[in-house]
Amino acid sequence: MADVTAVLRALQDNVERVVVGKHGEVESALIALACEGHVLIEDVPGVGKTVLAKALARSIGCSFKRLQFTPDLLPSDVTGVSIFNQKSGEFEFRPGPVIAQIVLADEINRATPKTQASLLEAMEERQVTVDGVTYLMPRPFMVMATQNPIEYEGTFPLPEAQLDRFLMRIRLGYPARGDEVEILDRQQRSHPLEQLAQVASVDELLAVQAQVREVEVAPALRGYIVDIVSATRDHPDVYLGASPRGSLGLFRAAQARALLAGRGYVLPDDVKALAEPVLAHRLIINPASRLKNVEAGTVIREILDSLPVPGSRVSVTVKR
Repeated sequence: MADVTAVLRALQDNVERVVVGKHGEVESALIALACEGHVLIEDVPGVGKTVLAKALARSIGCSFKRLQFTPDLLPSDVTGVSIFNQKSGEFEFRPGPVIAQIVLADEINRATPKTQASLLEAMEERQVTVDGVTYLMPRPFMVMATQNPIEYEGTFPLPEAQLDRFLMRIRLGYPARGDEVEILDRQQRSHPLEQLAQVASVDELLAVQAQVREVEVAPALRGYIVDIVSATRDHPDVYLGASPRGSLGLFRAAQARALLAGRGYVLPDDVKALAEPVLAHRLIINPASRLKNVEAGTVIREILDSLPVPGSRVSVTVKR
């Protein structure tokens, strides 16, 4: 276990040479990678969303493809197309950019729903089907999608089925003043991404992904995870709660966070730290609560505050 933890920490240190001052966000991206999940990065332009994806790919030596989503993008532009070869007299499959180990789907909400749907099979089943023929995705496989939360003109909101396939939604945010000064210093002559070295191999990452599933989760913590997800379905402000895929996502993410910390077991703190990034984007707030500016993150925090934590002592006041 020490070896795989060392791989994760080496990756984190390497990526943070480029993505400055975003320790928690880099950690979240690594957790998603370790448990074979996908990440939706929702933030304004220019805060390092593309740089984070490229830094992860270079640190591992993975194949990397960037796909710019636009309203005229077709599903075949994503998955690939079969072209007739006149010399051989047969159709040849030309793979699309989604068939790579790390895929950056830039501004995913600018594509039409039909094109967005071309990612569904790839993200869940790890395969694409073109003209009745199924092609498996390489391992590891991770989709990092970005969207601008401010500009809505000419965009198509991601449907629930698409959002549910993302393990996490994270926001990078603006850097602190000192971090922004450091970014200027580092990029005075060249971008540090150009000199970023590979610190782990694909085989080492696959070993990490296999080890994540061996991390112990106590029965009480399994019940705690299910209780959190169930509470999202019964909350008065929520129209549609998290699915069982959300429970499994929180379960796997907690295992990966424990492994990154060098532990072979999950703590309640792992679950609480990841509940909002894993579950918030899966909730649909009902219209009346949206008018009151109720947000999904607030609902998750309320649920965490109301549920008893496994292993904690509950104080009881005895009346005399």
